[in-house]
Amino acid sequence: MATQDPELAGVECSIEKALDVIGGKWSFLVLKELFEGTRRFNEIKRAISTISPKALTDTLRHLEEHNILTRKVYPTVPPKVEYTLTEKGQELHKITKEMKLWAAKWT
Repeated sequence: MATQDPELAGVECSIEKALDVIGGKWSFLVLKELFEGTRRFNEIKRAISTISPKALTDTLRHLEEHNILTRKVYPTVPPKVEYTLTEKGQELHKITKEMKLWAAKWT
């Protein structure tokens, strides 16, 4: 029987929960853009040229519902909307860096 990592003792195995919060395949690309700072919808759309507006909207809503990002609407015409990572969202930066290093080594 394998011994449990002492740092993880008492922590519920919650990888599935984390993946549910992060969301679908587009989330990592959206997060990558927001790690650079606050972005508007069209800035994200231009940076991820293969994402449809619907998929981007759905991804942004999902991340907002899970408190990964905030959406700020300015009362202008047309409306100006900005997306910014929350502290919870910023915490994902470490994880994505590790995944990038793993992928570079093993894929």
